[in-house]
Amino acid sequence: MVAKLVLFVAGLLVSAAAFAAGGGALQQADTDLNDRGSLQRGAKLYLNYCAGCHSLKYLRYSRMATDLGLTEDEVMENLVFTDAKFGDHIETAMPKDGATEWFGNAPPDLSVISRVRGADWLYTYLKSFYLDDSTALGWNNSLFPNVAMPNPLWEMQGLQHAEYGAADASGNRMITGLTITQPGSMDAQQFDQSVRDITAFLEYAGEPAILKRPAIGVWVILFLAVFTFFAWLLNKEYWRDVH
Repeated sequence: MVAKLVLFVAGLLVSAAAFAAGGGALQQADTDLNDRGSLQRGAKLYLNYCAGCHSLKYLRYSRMATDLGLTEDEVMENLVFTDAKFGDHIETAMPKDGATEWFGNAPPDLSVISRVRGADWLYTYLKSFYLDDSTALGWNNSLFPNVAMPNPLWEMQGLQHAEYGAADASGNRMITGLTITQPGSMDAQQFDQSVRDITAFLEYAGEPAILKRPAIGVWVILFLAVFTFFAWLLNKEYWRDVH
């Protein structure tokens, strides 16, 4: 009975993740946190297109530079668009009061969004914006319906419209797909890679130690192996006279 209950709950969790907000199955992000170039491109795209509204208040510019192999000059000249110093946390220049007035709510900090939502959700979300005249901002998102923000990447992706299926008994029509009706500055493959880069950067921002953890883990395992060997020798010495 307990096993069936566990399987049932697990099924609900998988279903909720895969069909979040009625947006359909999530697309695979396939991020590679060992690809430093991808992380660097993701940082550039995030700070150019997202940081105007969303902060990363748990990550410092200096820490990002060290982890991603960037110099202080590269960061300060190309990635800092406020009066922040190199050692400061990544904050947005948008005033909180103004943000609340313009969007209804202040845009959230995204420091740990990847740990809350997951990489596949972020990747799918950034690709799921479409034009919707019925909303205040003229945009909507098939994964997160009635989201209170426009598409920050529309210039690269282009303009996307939703395709609808037949109406159900209550008159509601489900979104069956999204179609680019006006191309952007990138083709589909280039845009997918750009979104993948942003997603990878947000994964890193959610846990900066993730880049160093595998290397530390190797040394921990080696230490435990050596410790175990000496513990075995000590145990053998203790019990030698007993036998």
